Amino acid sequence: MTAHANPKNLIPGATGDWEVVIGLEIHAQVASNAKLFSGAAVGFGAPENSQVSLVDAAMPGMLPVINEECVRQAIRTGLGLKATINHRSVFDRKNYFYPDLPQGYQISQYKSPIVGEGEVIVDLSPTESFTVGIERLHLEQDAGKSIHDQHPTLSYIDLNRSGTALMEIVSKPDMRSADEAKAYVTKLRTILRYLGTCDGDMEKGNLRADVNVSVRKPGDPFGTRCEIKNVNSIRFIGQAVDYEARRQIGILEDGGTIDQETRLYDATKGETRSMRSKEEAHDYRYFPDPDLLPLEFSQAYVDDLAAVLPELPDAKKARFISQYGLTPYDASILVLERDNADYFEAVAKGRDAKASANWVINELFGRLNRDGRDVTTSPVTPAQIGGIVDLIASGVISGKIAKDLFEIIYTEGGDPAAVVEARGMKQVTDTGAIEKVIDAVIAANPDKVQQAIAKPTMLGWFVGQVMKASGGKANPEAVNAMLKTKLGI
Repeated sequence: MTAHANPKNLIPGATGDWEVVIGLEIHAQVASNAKLFSGAAVGFGAPENSQVSLVDAAMPGMLPVINEECVRQAIRTGLGLKATINHRSVFDRKNYFYPDLPQGYQISQYKSPIVGEGEVIVDLSPTESFTVGIERLHLEQDAGKSIHDQHPTLSYIDLNRSGTALMEIVSKPDMRSADEAKAYVTKLRTILRYLGTCDGDMEKGNLRADVNVSVRKPGDPFGTRCEIKNVNSIRFIGQAVDYEARRQIGILEDGGTIDQETRLYDATKGETRSMRSKEEAHDYRYFPDPDLLPLEFSQAYVDDLAAVLPELPDAKKARFISQYGLTPYDASILVLERDNADYFEAVAKGRDAKASANWVINELFGRLNRDGRDVTTSPVTPAQIGGIVDLIASGVISGKIAKDLFEIIYTEGGDPAAVVEARGMKQVTDTGAIEKVIDAVIAANPDKVQQAIAKPTMLGWFVGQVMKASGGKANPEAVNAMLKTKLGI
């Protein structure tokens, strides 16, 4: 299914339907221990200006030296995006003035990026997907941070981020709705996390998006685009697209024209506002950085990195469906995070995979979600969930008892089998004991017996009463079979 052929994406206007066209530039902070051109650390939350080398502060005579780990991470990301890896790339100087850019230029890549064209297959639902083309991925250094709320008349500068390695991942304008843009960022973030090339933490600013939005009548050429800078949450990306599309449609329907400009998204007001007119590439006076040689590596270098790539989400999802017989929906939930997938596989090993998936997704994820936790901080181990699944499979406990048992394990811990033994939670399969309970229920409800004989669907009422009387411990199958015999249904 392509993004372009979906009538439900069209936005109704006063003069007919409009189509929004979206391209994204994602700035992903490279997972490494040092900056792109210096040995300074990159840990989050360090005191201001404590992670700044002389290179980052642009002291005279300081020369940048490329961090090979950042190069490796960019190549691995390119491989994960099924992209062309360019064996020769060049670092350029992008010249602009900003108070927190000490050099007065940013070292980036322009005409010759390290990674060329690729693609991301984006899932809109378990049955609906579309492809977003990747234009390029290039390496560049981050700027510092201006702080305006510490002093009434002065701005402070924190250079801790200055020189930190970023991958700028530029998509083609292949998205046609806010939902598609959100789904793309979600999928890209999942791929980066699987690869271990960026932690995707948007709250810390480690993944940010510049959102390019234009509108057109379906089938028309692309309209003039506006770029919304530095949007740092997936929800805000969706809101910014919706607001900006409607703003542009309103201007065009009033007979106006769209100015190409850079805008900001104000999350508190839920609107975009103008920041500056959009620069063109020539405004930045790009030229190759004379302090850095072209970056060159061999195909063998790329092949060595490709050989040790982890299994990525699409491949893992396909394997979960074929190997474990999971539904596309369950498989897509389990592969959303690598830790979730690993947890599920640890539970499913040697067990009924569908039952394992059910317990992991519904009981465990549901409970962790309510508590604002994830599997990395789960109080229940895969072995404990597996123990509960085993007890149900062997008929020792019923599904209802299992939920009570899960609650005990979640809050108190312990071995599931030992807890069942110690607390007398075993399911009653002794037919003699079940028969006594059934006889008592039948004797107490003669009127219901007649109704059940006339209307066999009443049997469920009796099953409920027997289960209640046995404290949920009677085996439901045994109760069902015995009731049918006793009532002659």
